[in-house]
Amino acid sequence: MNKYKSDREELVKNLFNKGIKDLDVLKAVNKVERHLFVPASLVLHAYQDSALLIGYGQTISQPYTVAFMTSALRLKKGDKVLEIGTGSGYQAAILHAMGMRVFSIERNYDLFISAQDRLDKMNIHLQLKYGDGTIGWAEHAPFDGIIVTAGAPEIPASLKKQLKPGGRLVIPVGDKGREDMVCILKESEDEFSEERTPNFAFVPLIGKEGWKNA
Repeated sequence: MNKYKSDREELVKNLFNKGIKDLDVLKAVNKVERHLFVPASLVLHAYQDSALLIGYGQTISQPYTVAFMTSALRLKKGDKVLEIGTGSGYQAAILHAMGMRVFSIERNYDLFISAQDRLDKMNIHLQLKYGDGTIGWAEHAPFDGIIVTAGAPEIPASLKKQLKPGGRLVIPVGDKGREDMVCILKESEDEFSEERTPNFAFVPLIGKEGWKNA
């Protein structure tokens, strides 16, 4: 376990050198044991700064991408955040480690069950749901932040609606596997501003307000 601790510390240094300066995010990356969120065959690669396959055509995002998106949310402890695409649970665990109230939706049932079991065993208790993340989770809205961990053809209207005024939505948007990272600030109920950062690659966001098929 000491080996993994030093690997996490090295990863944090790497992320800092790549421009991640949010100390709360870096502390969470140093705390959360990424090797517990990847298949056993890939544990030796867990602290490389790369995306890894987790089955069912899905991936655990590159640590830099996780840190970049989390930083872009600009959340504070106690904020309520919705994650679209639970995957193996790593991004949700990062948000939890930062003290957020986390709600997460996963559309693949097998991944949903395994993530729920994994997080429970780690004593990380979140609100998890199996379903279509593109339509959000209206009964728990509004959210201080929404993070989408798959690439969308356009920004789902339901997610924008479920943001609090002053809240941020971070979502990759573009062609499949070639997206801009879009950070949307909800200025008021009907006013939004956005910033775009190019050159990200994600699996497709499937659902009613996403891609219709993979």
